[in-house]
Amino acid sequence: MGIETAADERLATRLAELRVERGWTLEELARRADVSRSTLSRVERAEVSPTAALLGRLCAVYGRTMSRLLAEVESAPARLVRAGEQRIWRDATNGFVRRSVSPPHNSLRAEIIEGRLPAGADIVYDRPCVPGLEHHLWVLEGELELTVDGEPHRLGAGDCLRYTTSSSRFRSPGPGEARYALVVVEA
Repeated sequence: MGIETAADERLATRLAELRVERGWTLEELARRADVSRSTLSRVERAEVSPTAALLGRLCAVYGRTMSRLLAEVESAPARLVRAGEQRIWRDATNGFVRRSVSPPHNSLRAEIIEGRLPAGADIVYDRPCVPGLEHHLWVLEGELELTVDGEPHRLGAGDCLRYTTSSSRFRSPGPGEARYALVVVEA
């Protein structure tokens, strides 16, 4: 789960900057995010890469989508993003792969994300990154169990679920991975 790339190091730096911009100590951030101070310290010092769930908690505290946070550590996004240039982020703890197909931009309200969740993987987001975001999740392959605010939905290839949320859980029941497109629209 260690830092692998320069982008991971920039992410760690940006997370530390966001905390400092708000005048928060690590203890204050730990309280707000419900994450241990030591874990936050290791993330900010680029000793470990955050998991998807941890990054989700931090995004919620900072009022950003995960894509927007990841875009902040990259150079300005191009209008055309070739498949080979799309940013990919991996959660080594559960095998989740997140591709920013259409990265966020300050002048646009929507983004497209491809998610790949291996069979048996389970991710819980106990709070939204930004409250009130509109989501459109379209399953491309496999099956996905998506629980939105305590309401479970079992989705198969071709199914689409629209929602806004305060909490969500993504689980791939198998036998293969679940691959989906997620369109996120800011209000």
